[in-house]
Amino acid sequence: MNLDEPYAPTLVLDRNADAPLYSQISEPLERLIATGTLAPGQLIEDEVSMAQRLEVSRPTARRALQDLVARGLLTRRRGAGTRVTPTHVRRSLGLTSLNDDLLRAGLTPSTEVLSYSVALADTEDAELLQVAEKTEIVRIERLRYIDEQPLALLTNLLCSDVAPSLTQLADHGLYACLGERGIRLVSATQAIGARTVTAEEAEKMAMKPGDPVLTMVRTAYDSTGRVIEYGSHIYNASLYSFTYTLTDSQTS
Repeated sequence: MNLDEPYAPTLVLDRNADAPLYSQISEPLERLIATGTLAPGQLIEDEVSMAQRLEVSRPTARRALQDLVARGLLTRRRGAGTRVTPTHVRRSLGLTSLNDDLLRAGLTPSTEVLSYSVALADTEDAELLQVAEKTEIVRIERLRYIDEQPLALLTNLLCSDVAPSLTQLADHGLYACLGERGIRLVSATQAIGARTVTAEEAEKMAMKPGDPVLTMVRTAYDSTGRVIEYGSHIYNASLYSFTYTLTDSQTS
């Protein structure tokens, strides 16, 4: 099935049934998504086409699609139409690259570099990277997608002597770029939280202001204890979660 060819479900609607027409549309679509018949990223016909083809009102078709959007099964994005929501990403906590984790999960990540700027570290940046003020640093903002759906907004600070080029970042994850330069990260401190997305962030991530996002702040070090990168990231909470293993500290 071509993901970019709008899927039009073949349905027989019972206009005398107690079940409303919108649920007679949404429920079969839900089953197709749940069974994997409709793959993540599959384009769904728009409400106008659906209404005309099934001979229902446009509000009925809109309600059917909106119910699936509200349950996280469909995603609407301006200019991209209505698509089956990509598989929810569950990421184990570890010193790993998001890009590499997505590849290992069988997903298709892509990256858009929104900004890449070189500046002299102010007091705050110098403290985060544990360097002297006015050290040359690079600030990078990227948007990470899975199956064309924005998943994460990533902001990183690095000293310019270790920062990968803009061209490298367009094709590879940050940690892969660092690895190619012989830089190995051996430890990190990390904090995870949650909040609502701002209007500016929502526009970049195809979300609504006030939608929930997960946050992660990480400082990563090499074997000498040098700070290599500071990252402050947000993730669409409907598509992403962290998992980790707990053990009894008294168990040897």
